[in-house]
Amino acid sequence: MNSRSLLILSLAPMLGASQTLAQAAALALFSLLSLCLHRLCMTPLRPLLQGLQTTLVSVLLAAMLVTCLELSLRAWALEVHAQLGIYPALIALQCVLLEQCFERHRGVAQGLLVVIGLCTVHLLLGLCRELLGSAGLRLAELTPGALILLGLLMAIFNRVRRKPAPSSRQGSL
Repeated sequence: MNSRSLLILSLAPMLGASQTLAQAAALALFSLLSLCLHRLCMTPLRPLLQGLQTTLVSVLLAAMLVTCLELSLRAWALEVHAQLGIYPALIALQCVLLEQCFERHRGVAQGLLVVIGLCTVHLLLGLCRELLGSAGLRLAELTPGALILLGLLMAIFNRVRRKPAPSSRQGSL
């Protein structure tokens, strides 16, 4: 599985928990905090671990960090925790997937840009769902509507970021 597929899989928590902009902002902040803490804790541990040990420690660390953050969210912002439901627990999956995706390939700056990009997608999706839902399009408020909107956002991104075709021919006649 390539890194792009792993990044798309890490978008799963936001499909269910971004009905409004406030929920999307809370989930984006939760994601940003947990992903940065996970990366910060895994950096000194990575040279000490090999192979499967790295994955196991990454899973345990992500679960521990997300659980601690979720308990603090429950203690200090119970209404936000109730609105987000079970989706903050899925951020642990996002931590592990991004760890696998950027383990050896990219540096800290590239990882931070990806996390900021994911948070931006959280906010855009929440804003679109809230605007379309308040305009009367009930499908936008449901999870299938989030999947459709995510597909539209990805199509717009691919259209804007289109690369020119290669100038040389690839085959022979």
